[in-house]
Amino acid sequence: MKLDVSDLLKREKATKELHLEIQEESFHDGRETIKFLQPIKLNGTLDKIGDMLTLNGTISTMLELTCSRCLEKFSYAVDITIEEQFTNNDGASRDGDVIFIDSDTIDITEVIENNIIVEMPIKRLCREDCKGLCHKCGTNLNFATCQCEDDNIDPRLAKLKDMFSTD
Repeated sequence: MKLDVSDLLKREKATKELHLEIQEESFHDGRETIKFLQPIKLNGTLDKIGDMLTLNGTISTMLELTCSRCLEKFSYAVDITIEEQFTNNDGASRDGDVIFIDSDTIDITEVIENNIIVEMPIKRLCREDCKGLCHKCGTNLNFATCQCEDDNIDPRLAKLKDMFSTD
């Protein structure tokens, strides 16, 4: 979604209230495609002072993620605070904190997606005590137990097992 900021750019100092509901299907975070289960809600303000636009607000939505241990899909609530700075001044500092805009619009969807990616957990778990999958047969250990034997003994250390066995 493109956000028109031409009215703000014409003034030296101005404020614009934002109450947006954005319908998006999904986005790619670099690892997987993540689906939105609810519309994205952005509430905040866009302030202009000098040649800088500052977006302060909150983002809330519901995502569908894949568990890192058991590979099941689960819903993940997003409720984050964002602060982004934009400028259309070519002479402004081009460090990583300021986003340069070369037109009268801001791609707000891209800004939202980037903030969501930064706030998502690295290890995505459906629940804290997720048991994951059996490494031999692939059974989801959260729902069933498998009959696989856990007899992974390094052949170089097999003789040590005999030393500690009780007869």
